[in-house]
Amino acid sequence: MSLDLIVVDDAEAASRRVGELLAEAAHDGGHIALSGGKSPELAHEAAARLQPDWSRVELWWGDERCVPPEDERSNYAMAKRTLLERVEVEPAAVHRIRGEHEPEAAAAEYDAALRRVRLRMNILGIGPDGHVASLFPNAPGLDEGERLAIAAEPGLEPFVPRVTMTPPMLGNADCVVFLVTGEKKADAVKRAFEDPPTDETPSSRIRSRDGETIVILDAPAASKLTGSI
Repeated sequence: MSLDLIVVDDAEAASRRVGELLAEAAHDGGHIALSGGKSPELAHEAAARLQPDWSRVELWWGDERCVPPEDERSNYAMAKRTLLERVEVEPAAVHRIRGEHEPEAAAAEYDAALRRVRLRMNILGIGPDGHVASLFPNAPGLDEGERLAIAAEPGLEPFVPRVTMTPPMLGNADCVVFLVTGEKKADAVKRAFEDPPTDETPSSRIRSRDGETIVILDAPAASKLTGSI
């Protein structure tokens, strides 16, 4: 198990770097999990350009807002626009979290689908509060040891219920990749990747269990780190 921190000049360069890793994973094939937010959008676009054939991939999401799939707040909708509509050959399967359903029902369905799945790559971000996926500071789901997906309450906007992978599933990947950009996340980056793990910073608890964890940062996001990188 390894943790590699890579700092690049700016957010665009960070997104391109993650796009390159995502394209390599798509070329190799297997199960890949995506995240929401603004930062992954350029990464998705770069990955679609670099690897137009996703026929060997099964796509998943680390979390989803409980909204219909066409809603602008939907993580699936963002990935559809920035990745799925841009590739030449679609993934073998797209395992969308059904955000239009009741959260508990959607979570139970997703949990069942995730059984016996090992992720080739899991793309994650962190929030300025240190949250990861939809696991917010001190959330009860951080102690979940059996279920792979659960319903979760929001800690930041948009304030809609969520479905999220739990720590056992988020770390069940050959490679966990964090993409983090912007100075407003610098404190959370230090807590997540330099300080001891704590439930107050959920992202500090998520690492690949038996693979590698790569953290791609732009210079502003890395500005509070004190160790050698």
